Amino acid sequence: MTDLLPYLDSSLPVSDRVDDLVGRMTLPEKVGQMLQLNAQDGVRRLVEDLHVGSILHTSPENVLEAAALVEQTRLRIPLLVAEDCIHGHSFWEGATIYPTQLGMAATWDTGLVEQAARATAVEVAATGIHWTFSPVLCITRDLRWGRVSETFGEDPHLIGELASAMVRGYQGDGLDDPTAILACAKHFAGYSETQGGRDASEADISQRKLRSWFLPPFERVAREGCRTFMLGYQSTDGVPITVNEWLLSDVLRGEWGYTGTLVTDWDNVGRMVWEQRLFPDIVEASAAALRAGNDMVMTTPQFFDGALEAIARGLVTEAHVDAAVRRILTLKFELGLFENPRLPDPGRQAEVIGSADHAALNLEVARRALVLLANDGTLPLAGGLTADADGRAVGDGTPRTVAVVGPNADDAQTQLGDWAGASGQVDWMTGGMPRHMTQTVLDGFRDHVPSDWTVTHARGAEILTVGPDPDGEFFPDGQPRPEIVIPAEPDDALIAEAVATAQAADYVVAVVGDRIELIGECRSTATLELVGQQVALLDALAETGTPMIVVLISSKPLVLPPSAMGAAAIVYAANPGMRGGRAVAELALGLIEPTGRLPISFARHVGQQPTYYNQIRGQHGTRYADLTQSPAFAFGEGLAYTTVEYADLEVLTPEVGVGDTVRARVTVRNTGSRSARETVQVYVSDTVTSVTWADKELKAHRQVDLPAGESRVVDLELPVSACTLVDAAGRRVVEPGGFELLVGPSSRDEALLRAGFTITG
Repeated sequence: MTDLLPYLDSSLPVSDRVDDLVGRMTLPEKVGQMLQLNAQDGVRRLVEDLHVGSILHTSPENVLEAAALVEQTRLRIPLLVAEDCIHGHSFWEGATIYPTQLGMAATWDTGLVEQAARATAVEVAATGIHWTFSPVLCITRDLRWGRVSETFGEDPHLIGELASAMVRGYQGDGLDDPTAILACAKHFAGYSETQGGRDASEADISQRKLRSWFLPPFERVAREGCRTFMLGYQSTDGVPITVNEWLLSDVLRGEWGYTGTLVTDWDNVGRMVWEQRLFPDIVEASAAALRAGNDMVMTTPQFFDGALEAIARGLVTEAHVDAAVRRILTLKFELGLFENPRLPDPGRQAEVIGSADHAALNLEVARRALVLLANDGTLPLAGGLTADADGRAVGDGTPRTVAVVGPNADDAQTQLGDWAGASGQVDWMTGGMPRHMTQTVLDGFRDHVPSDWTVTHARGAEILTVGPDPDGEFFPDGQPRPEIVIPAEPDDALIAEAVATAQAADYVVAVVGDRIELIGECRSTATLELVGQQVALLDALAETGTPMIVVLISSKPLVLPPSAMGAAAIVYAANPGMRGGRAVAELALGLIEPTGRLPISFARHVGQQPTYYNQIRGQHGTRYADLTQSPAFAFGEGLAYTTVEYADLEVLTPEVGVGDTVRARVTVRNTGSRSARETVQVYVSDTVTSVTWADKELKAHRQVDLPAGESRVVDLELPVSACTLVDAAGRRVVEPGGFELLVGPSSRDEALLRAGFTITG
């Protein structure tokens, strides 16, 4: 016999506990469970008056206060504490900050990405947070969009692979694991298909186009157990995603059988009133959100009264609320929060946050994320060096000087990128992460060049200043508007100092890119050029004749000027996290091999937007009248310090049925003097289709380690079920007929070997 109320009895099935608790709740308590509110202004009212089910942007102090207040409530229903832990525990001082998702994607390594997510979950769980709003499954096509850095790039298949890995890492072996946190797939769906690159604009996507490209990554993580989905801000076909019943009910919960929990993005419900103007008031907007099957309503506090009034008017029933509350409570019971609310654990924090193991993993991710885009042989410096036991390069006896210049050479916060410390989303870390935890590029060279080398430094250029938005300090919902960017004017003195520094050096490393003011929500850009004095700096450095290595630390691919495109070498580092500067120095010195591959294409000009490799067949011509359509650097590209040749592609199953597997093999040979980790990329082209379709699509990849001079036969397998398209009726099908398997080091046609096969049926 037990005196416990049934919902507190952990021996009972979760469904029984949910039934008992829902039966004990008042309507206001139920509606409160559907609220997820911003805790930055305090938590007492949220808990005591609004009965909130979840809080976000919660300072360490407020996490503890909120938990104490919950214990004084009638039913003591624990809170779900959520945070944007996007590429590390973003807003916890001393946490490990990894490269952004775009940087991680350049590794093309699902195992490494899963490890980073697992380590992040371990740190996050120790601080009393249960839920991260990650991974982002948006597809980047227009590089002007401000949130490119949060994505895994431009390819649906690669996004699905990496997002699934991240979900596995966050959720661990199951929610009863005390180090597991809830993953959240976002932004469902099509949010990144913007107009003019403008964030949260109408996504002009047909249902067929959604099914073709934007839904497959979400379907994959839904079927693999991602427990929560976040809904995008935007509308599609005139209907906001928040109330898009076709997407939420017919597809997600119907076709896919998804039983997880849906959370709106920031004030989605309120935006339908004050911005999109689809409803006259919050009552009708709340009713629509309930009818569409939303569970958790983020940062729309008016939803509390709006939902109660909607039920009182008969616009919706209490059953709509009950369905949402059951899903929310199920998460809380499966996490075990009624038995253990998983409060902050200082002892555990001291053990795991910023631990040596996590720092080592972070360095490995940063190393693998670097993409060598161009190299005339200048890299590795001095022909390549070896490292001593402390990681410092051992010289060849010839002293050299490396000039490290540029506005991002020693900018720790820019190196961390968005959603990290000083990026502005929270008010308790305005100074950012502790400076000593981040190794900038300048730090990396100072720490790792041979002891008889000299590292000099000049800033060389400024990027921008900021000023007030002429439309006012706040948006209509009370959120602060970002300040607007004012490009910096060239400063002759800064450039002259950099030129003198370069002239006195054997090599110049120019570190350029963008800054946090040009990244994120509400911060899309009209151009892709380097802002401020940076082009003038690169032009001047190129004139010195000193071999120049351009390092691009930026949230997105940028358009590089001729002086950069003609540099001795170009390295794309994305926002490489806390260990990124060391990784860049190690790469330049030849202490590591370049292994990263682009998950996204680089444009030659902003006018090429949208830029992506898997274009639909059928346009007139292959170029603009005044400019090529070819990207500066294509999806999948990346150089090594050796050369790898592909040969003898053979399809071993030239005729297959729909239920079969395509089997093939290709020989890869390292023809150089250094080792390589080659990413063998497998694309498929359906030669004749019933509807227009992409000319080729990535379907698989293999990473192969090749010692110098060695070759390897790589076996490739691809299920025929992957060779699909979406037909005119919106059905994903495999159409019988001729196909080509395309295998090589990148998506460029000229780099790919081709072999045919036929699907029968």
